[in-house]
Amino acid sequence: MMEAAKPAAGEHTKLVSVTLLTYHDGHEMADIGVIGDPADQVRRLADLAREAGLDGIVCSGQEVKAAHKAWKDGFFVVPGLRPAGAALGDQKRAVTPRQARDDGASVLVIGRPIAIWQSSFSPWDLDRSQCIQSMPAP
Repeated sequence: MMEAAKPAAGEHTKLVSVTLLTYHDGHEMADIGVIGDPADQVRRLADLAREAGLDGIVCSGQEVKAAHKAWKDGFFVVPGLRPAGAALGDQKRAVTPRQARDDGASVLVIGRPIAIWQSSFSPWDLDRSQCIQSMPAP
C-alpha cells in the first residue's frame, strides 16, 4: 500500500507514514498486542516506510534523533510538542519544540499549547523562544 501511495502522491508532495501516536507508551502497546518498546516500534515502522520509498515518518520527539541518524535524508514530522515546563496532558512521549528541532525534526506540530494558551503564555513566546532560535537559516 505504501509503495503504491508514493507515485500517486505527486512529485511535489511529501509522503510520510505515521509510526506510533505520541500519547502511547509501552503499556498501551501491550494492551493492543504490540510487543516491545516505543523506540523499537518506531524503528521498525520507519524502516518499512523508507523501504517503501516514502519521504519520511511522523514520530515523537523522543524517537526523531535515532530516526534521523538512521535515515539522513528522511522527512520527520514531530507532533505532541510541549513548551518547557508545560503540562504534558495525555502526551507520554513529548519533548520541547527546541529539542525536536535540534534532534532532526523537519516539521513541528504544536497544536494544543497554542490552542489553549493561558494569559501568561502566548504562541508568539513559544515561537520565538523555542522554535525560531533553533531553526537553521534558509
